[in-house]
Amino acid sequence: MYLDHFGLKEAPFRITPHTDFFFAGANRGATLEALLYAITHDEGIVKVSGEVGSGKTMLCRVLLERLPATVETIYLANPSLSRDEILFAIGDELKLDLDKTRLSRVLRALQDHLIRLFAEGRRVVVLIDEAHAMPDETLEEIRLLSNLESDRHKLLQMVLFGQPELDQHLDTAGIRQLKERITHSFRLEPLVRSDVDSYIDFRMRAAGYRGPKIFNPGAIRLITQVSEGLTRRVNILADKALLAAFASGTHGVTEVEAKRAARDSDFYKAHRNRQAIWIGTGLAAAVALGWGVSALLVSSRPVQAPGAPSAAVAHEARPLVPATQAATPGVPPGAGAVTSVPGSGSGSAPASHSPPPAPSAEPPTSVAVSSANPPPRVPAVAERAEPRAVTPGAKPAEAPSAPVPPAQGRVLRERFTATQKWLRRAPGDRFSIQLAIASSSELDPLEDFLLAASEVLSREEFFVYSVKIGGRQHYRVAYGTYASAAEARAAIDALPPMFAAYRPYYRSVERMRSQNRQ
Repeated sequence: MYLDHFGLKEAPFRITPHTDFFFAGANRGATLEALLYAITHDEGIVKVSGEVGSGKTMLCRVLLERLPATVETIYLANPSLSRDEILFAIGDELKLDLDKTRLSRVLRALQDHLIRLFAEGRRVVVLIDEAHAMPDETLEEIRLLSNLESDRHKLLQMVLFGQPELDQHLDTAGIRQLKERITHSFRLEPLVRSDVDSYIDFRMRAAGYRGPKIFNPGAIRLITQVSEGLTRRVNILADKALLAAFASGTHGVTEVEAKRAARDSDFYKAHRNRQAIWIGTGLAAAVALGWGVSALLVSSRPVQAPGAPSAAVAHEARPLVPATQAATPGVPPGAGAVTSVPGSGSGSAPASHSPPPAPSAEPPTSVAVSSANPPPRVPAVAERAEPRAVTPGAKPAEAPSAPVPPAQGRVLRERFTATQKWLRRAPGDRFSIQLAIASSSELDPLEDFLLAASEVLSREEFFVYSVKIGGRQHYRVAYGTYASAAEARAAIDALPPMFAAYRPYYRSVERMRSQNRQ
């Protein structure tokens, strides 16, 4: 909308990871070089951690582009693979025929293939996204995979990308052996004010801008404060500020436009006590600015949990994202799964300059203009146990919780009910294709996913079931029933092109049934 107004060739602040816009400032460039060195010099397991929106996915994309041709890359966007599934996933990426092979043979076949590649002068690196959400057993399998080596060299390099929870998880007693195998750890820190200034200017010029700086120091200061230095938030605020300047007919972004952008963007940061973050400077300022995009009603607004849609926009359709992009638009993310719910950034438009309604006793509903918090990718599932006989005097085992239907979404709820019946009667040795996942607070995009997917595939063949990941409720979408893993793989290859970006994979009905729970 504002490209011609500012002389831009393309949008400078898209939240999708476009490698031409990789910012090497702060410690990003140095981290990239260190990752390249570690991978090409046989350094074992490497870890990269950072807050949501700090640029991990962008770094991963650039790393994939910069690695030499002698390095074969395997990107695993699904954090909830079981210890068996991760072996088959790596084998599939290496084009190994491992169908119905015993695990001991899988490991032998994998090691023999890696030795052949090493003899040819090739290396294999596995990039694992959302590693903080991986089950303990899978993390243990990663440690064991790091043992695959020749006489003097590691045969498999691994890079773990995760949120700070990954660091905390590695400190637990059960995972400490994996932590000892990590040779390099990198942390993507939030940008400081001078970095935000450089970052915004860099992206403007990467998008084709050739004039003097558009954002003045006051705007930079406010954007840094509200974004807390997270690049995704900086992108959203800068985009909205440019839109505000365009709507006002000016060619500079001042504190006024930055305030408008801040009030139109709800950002959240989860605290241990879930303390709310308050944004806004008062009704009088809102009236003075006359910016009516998102109901600027009162001076301060409590915010919601990360990723939770506000009540005012709960009905609005929000697009899904491929698992391989962590914030890339597309329809059937995820990453294999729904990975994020991107906001357009420039989808808001200034309303008339009428005074906002008077505040009521109840706090106003905030309007989220999606902050692109990536929902988790496809996890592993759990089963409702049958009643068991109890030995006299023994304490009965606690029965797993029954699956809970999605709280919203007509199609989601309909398919969830049908799936429960299907899981009870379907043979356990059948397979289905995993497509998408979202947390219980991101059901709107999952509903949109189903609606869009149902236009190209039979709705009756979609299955929705629940799973707990890290104590949080999630819902998965799978498709079809197949007699064998080979048949499921063939069906994956035959899926419409729109699903390819989600990196779908097959999963047994027994596995789905075993972890379908509250």
